[in-house]
Amino acid sequence: MAHLAPLIAALTVEITQGQPAIKLLPSGAFRARDGRPAECAAWQLDETLAAALIREACSRDVPYVIDYEHQTLRSEQNGQPAPASAWFRTLEWREDGLYATDVEWTAKAAAMIADKEYRYLSPVFTYDKHGRVTGLLHVALTNNPALDELPELQVAALSRLVSTTPPVTQEDSTMDELIEQLRWLLNLPVGASADDIKAQLQKLIDQLSSGNGTAAASVDLVNLIGTQQQRIAALSASQADPARFVSVDTMRALQDQVATLTAKLQGGEMEQLVTAALSDGRLLAVQEDWARELGKSNLNALQGYLATAPKIAALSGTQTQGNPPAGDPLAHLDSGTLAVCVQMGHDPAAIAALMKE
Repeated sequence: MAHLAPLIAALTVEITQGQPAIKLLPSGAFRARDGRPAECAAWQLDETLAAALIREACSRDVPYVIDYEHQTLRSEQNGQPAPASAWFRTLEWREDGLYATDVEWTAKAAAMIADKEYRYLSPVFTYDKHGRVTGLLHVALTNNPALDELPELQVAALSRLVSTTPPVTQEDSTMDELIEQLRWLLNLPVGASADDIKAQLQKLIDQLSSGNGTAAASVDLVNLIGTQQQRIAALSASQADPARFVSVDTMRALQDQVATLTAKLQGGEMEQLVTAALSDGRLLAVQEDWARELGKSNLNALQGYLATAPKIAALSGTQTQGNPPAGDPLAHLDSGTLAVCVQMGHDPAAIAALMKE
């Protein structure tokens, strides 16, 4: 990718006495008082761009210079020295802009500022075609806020300053945009480095490749996300409405409760049927166990039998439930024989005597 010539500009900001740090560039979009820039709508500086300037400041071997009236740029033309009014190394981003936080003024410059002989600072910086600030070159004390002298500065002097800063290329600009997008995609903070991004990408690759890394078949991430969204939408649409459906466990618990209640009701009803049938002669005492077993297994069958069984009046209301009292001559007759005698109209005593003979 061919290198693009950097665009260079200067801005004038007023010095405020007594501040421990001086503001060099404002945040957001800004323009010079003389109407520049012409190549774009405005210069731009945000936290991400400032982070690159701060990293560059940390890597410098020499501090930034604050000279007088941009004499650093004029010296080759006028042959005059370019004395420094101050030096600084540290840049810091704050909510309202970029600051130099460790400015060391010379005694002469400090006195001139105190006497209001100088009131403004003019930082010189580079920017790309979109107006984004890409580098800080130097700063000057000045009293000319209009900056009409900057276009007349020698190109050679500017080129010398730019040579101390890594050249800005279209590839660099594209890479910055890519890194910013990757930070957003991976939910990383603004200050995340390339190593942070690489580590997070490796985690994502391991997850998508089941631990096989880039040796596995490539993944169409866009298609994968789209497919997952469709599956989630389908599952959401088919999810059971709790107002209309109950779980299997709940249904089984209800069935168990119904079965228990049914057994209790049938047991109570069976007891009532057997007791009533014993009292009115439809059941004999010897039939009680049989009737109870039948009622437990098939209550309807017991009800059907008792509905057609004749009532034996002779057995109704007796204290012995149809069994002869102790000492009775009929005691040796079983209940079945006694029931037959009653139904056939035979005298039980005669039948007992006959059987005894």
